[in-house]
Amino acid sequence: MTPAPTPTQREEALVSAFVRLADTLVADYDVIELFHALCADCVELLDVDAAGLLFGDQRGSLRLVSASTEAAQLVELFQLQSDQGPCLDCYTAGSQVHVGVLAHETRWPRFVARARDHGFAAVHAFPLKLRGQTIGALNLFHSRAGGMPDGDLAIAQALADVATIAVLSGRHAQEREELTEQLQAALRSRVIIEQAKGILAERGGIPLDEAFVRLRTQARSSRRRLSDLAAAVVDGTFDTTDLLS
Repeated sequence: MTPAPTPTQREEALVSAFVRLADTLVADYDVIELFHALCADCVELLDVDAAGLLFGDQRGSLRLVSASTEAAQLVELFQLQSDQGPCLDCYTAGSQVHVGVLAHETRWPRFVARARDHGFAAVHAFPLKLRGQTIGALNLFHSRAGGMPDGDLAIAQALADVATIAVLSGRHAQEREELTEQLQAALRSRVIIEQAKGILAERGGIPLDEAFVRLRTQARSSRRRLSDLAAAVVDGTFDTTDLLS
C-alpha cells in the first residue's frame, strides 16, 4: 500500500495542480491533456480511486472526454447509455451530487448496479460551471463507502472551477461555438488515444491502464501533445520499443 502523503507533500501537489491549470490561461495547451490531468490530479490529491470527466456537446448531451481508469470509463459510458446517474443529475441541475453509500441509492438502479459491479461503493459529482453556464461534470469514485471531508469537497470543486475557466477563458460571442469545437477535438483525440492504448497493450502484454500511463508519461517527458503521440503510435511513425521495454 502506498503511504499516505504528508501534509506538506499534499500541499505541494495541490499547488502544482493549480499551477498547471493556471498555465492554460496564458499559453497554448492540449485540451485532452487538460482533461486527463484534471482526473489524475483528483485521484492524486483526494482520497478517491478513480475520476471521470464529461462535457456537454452542442445539443446539450453529455459526452465522456476522460477517465482515470478503464473501470471508471466503462461506468461513465454505461451512465450515458442508460441515461441515468449522478453526473447527469449534476450537469442538469448545475449542482453537486453526493452518494456516500451506493448500495442504498435508489434514483439510478442500473447505474448503481454497474458501478458496484466494477468495485465502486460511493460517488461524488461536481459541476463544471461558470456564471450560470454548466459545461460538464466531474465524477469521483470510491471503492469504499463514505462521504468526503469538507476540505476535499472544496478542493474538488475548485479544480473543476479552474478547469472550467481554462476552457472558457477569453471567449465571449464565440464562446459556445469554440467550446463545441474543443469538445469535438477532444472526442476525436480520445478515440485515437484509445486506439493507441490498445496497440500498446497488445504489443506489450500489459493492461490498458498501464498502457495509458506509459503513453502519457512519454508525452510529458518528450513535451509532445498526448493526442499527437497517440496518433504517431497508431500510424506507426513512433517506435514503441523503448516505451514497452
